[in-house]
Amino acid sequence: MTMTQTISHHLTDSLLMGYAAGNLPEAFSLVVATHISMCDECRARAATFDTVGGAMLETSDAVAMEEGSLEATMARISAALPVARGNGSTTQPGQMQGQHQRRARGILPAPLQDYVGGDLDQINWRPVGMGVRQALLPTSRSASVRLLYIPAGASVPDHGHRGLELTLVLQGAFMDGDMRFGPGDIEIATEELEHTPIAAQGADCICLAATDAPLRFRALMPRLAQPFLRI
Repeated sequence: MTMTQTISHHLTDSLLMGYAAGNLPEAFSLVVATHISMCDECRARAATFDTVGGAMLETSDAVAMEEGSLEATMARISAALPVARGNGSTTQPGQMQGQHQRRARGILPAPLQDYVGGDLDQINWRPVGMGVRQALLPTSRSASVRLLYIPAGASVPDHGHRGLELTLVLQGAFMDGDMRFGPGDIEIATEELEHTPIAAQGADCICLAATDAPLRFRALMPRLAQPFLRI
């Protein structure tokens, strides 16, 4: 079953190109891969960028390599550590690409289930306050990614951004001003955006959110809790 008919908010070309080229931080790659698994439109666009990248490689002029370059590269690949997943097992770097064509049963899409080692029953939620819970997922240090559980009708404290934030809805929905984000929708927040997302009535909202810089909270209590919550 496809969710494309209900998805209104999609990835930008720059994010899809970065994903295809392998230039995104691991946290953002996880969000992109998960969205692509839910969205036929973005999956098709991502495949186009993959094709264009392959064509560019085939038509590029050969460049002479320094002596020992191949051996040095193979040694670095062999020495690379696998990325830890939420259940203690591992995913090799780059393994997320290609997973987005497989669909999974449960709330979490296939790339995310593979990353955490299961569905929601594998998630170790931590209370954040006002009924909101989060689960930080292990990732590289260049960006962080977390699952958020927001009860229907609850709001996230008013905040701005020091960098980029990608928020993908997995269950339920949230309102941001007059815009509604439902399952499969992705909100792209930049430094210019300051907002107070509110979970819509109905099903509790579960999101996957990645950031590459700490948020900017106005209220004192969120600012005091920020170092402990790592947001």
